[in-house]
Amino acid sequence: MADALSALDLLASSAVLPLDTAAVVVLHGDEPFLVREMLAVLRDALCPDEEDRSWAWREFAGDDDQLDPRDVFDEAATVPMFATATRAAVVRTADPFVTAARERLESLASGPRGRRGIVILEVKTFTATTRLAKAVAKDGLVIETSIPKGANLTAWVRKWAPARHGIQLAVPTAQRLLERLAGDIGQIDQALARLAAATPPADRTRPLGPEAVEDFVGSPQERTAWEMIDAATTGDAAAAIKQLAELLATGENPIGIAAQIAAVLRRLSTAARLLALPVGHGRPPGVEQALREAGVAAWPKAMAQAKAGLAQLGPRRARQLPIWLFDLDLALKGDASRGLRARLALERLFCKMGRTAEPGVRPAPQTASGARP
Repeated sequence: MADALSALDLLASSAVLPLDTAAVVVLHGDEPFLVREMLAVLRDALCPDEEDRSWAWREFAGDDDQLDPRDVFDEAATVPMFATATRAAVVRTADPFVTAARERLESLASGPRGRRGIVILEVKTFTATTRLAKAVAKDGLVIETSIPKGANLTAWVRKWAPARHGIQLAVPTAQRLLERLAGDIGQIDQALARLAAATPPADRTRPLGPEAVEDFVGSPQERTAWEMIDAATTGDAAAAIKQLAELLATGENPIGIAAQIAAVLRRLSTAARLLALPVGHGRPPGVEQALREAGVAAWPKAMAQAKAGLAQLGPRRARQLPIWLFDLDLALKGDASRGLRARLALERLFCKMGRTAEPGVRPAPQTASGARP
């Protein structure tokens, strides 16, 4: 089977899709943003005139038990009399449909399309060794709508920003977006749209710096989450716990919060482990280089926050972070999956990361009300 085309690459390059003879097109993967954008590209290519889309582009729910496969194939088989649009029968969430209509799809994919329309299948999985997959790869079109492992998302975001939104991004700006939005390219696209709307035309010809994106990244809850993480890494456990309470009060999932925390802490831990290597055996020349190799964005504010967090934690605690995160993950997926126990599990992590007194200095005693005399 030939390699599938990558939706990520196709969208960034604005390449023309080979649709002249394909009878079946398969979009397979799990990234909703890529699926949505590729369907829009296919619709524009097959039905360039918007007036034709009401009859030439029809979508079906593939997981509907009442869906009759014959309706899909009849829709694609209908030949338009005068219009130039290519009729498309689109089956969304089509995994059950493919199972039910596999033989008919194999036959359709193996033959010439002629003047018929196209069947477009949106599926989560598409095993390359099946007869259907081989037939579609030979005579149709297979497009991967997952983000490939090792994809350079920084480069992709920098291509996507001018192509779709008409703005230029500096490398650290793209890195900041990816870091703040945990690589969610759908949310990144929305943030770019808001940023483009707020950028004067005269400023769109120069790359925007990372400070420009701070007010456009994520919802208020997401910004609170990043403030919580910044507080935790700098040792302000009280502030982190307060912001955690705000997030949980809005209905945020503790497991989702933990995942966001882990993405940052793993970089700090990686930098600490790199700095612990012997000289000449992979040890970076300095803290900043170690943080860059660990994946921290290179712009000054992000680097300063990471350096402060790494210094506050110290080498020993920073190297322990993966163990603490593993324990937190076990707790949240076990008996502390929700409610007060989930909150307590997260609070314990913040307390472990909190500022410690200098050696030999005992903290002042507290009164019953918590105040220090």
